[in-house]
Amino acid sequence: QVQLVESGGGLVQPGGSLRLSCLASGIIVSDYTMSWYRQAPGKERELVARIGRGGWLNYADSVKGRFTISRDNAKNMVYLRMNSLKPEDTAVYYCYANLISRSSWGQGTQVTVSS
Repeated sequence: QVQLVESGGGLVQPGGSLRLSCLASGIIVSDYTMSWYRQAPGKERELVARIGRGGWLNYADSVKGRFTISRDNAKNMVYLRMNSLKPEDTAVYYCYANLISRSSWGQGTQVTVSS
């Protein structure tokens, strides 16, 4: 069974940084397209960043230049480094794995950006 477990969320001040981690089991992350999504209250879940099997990267315009998605194949983990955080980045962040028709979601980790 596929399991994605996010960690690293918490409270951070505006302008601060945070690194989210996604530990995967049941899949090999290098074989999957791995993504980070987020959902704020009253808003739809949105794609934040994505890394493909070949290492290609996609970012939402709102986080371009501030967030970095990366993968550690040896640890079977995916990370999201978030810099220059803004209050509008406050959301539950979800790890997502996809290969053809198979997809899996993590439970999410709360990120709150506030003074």
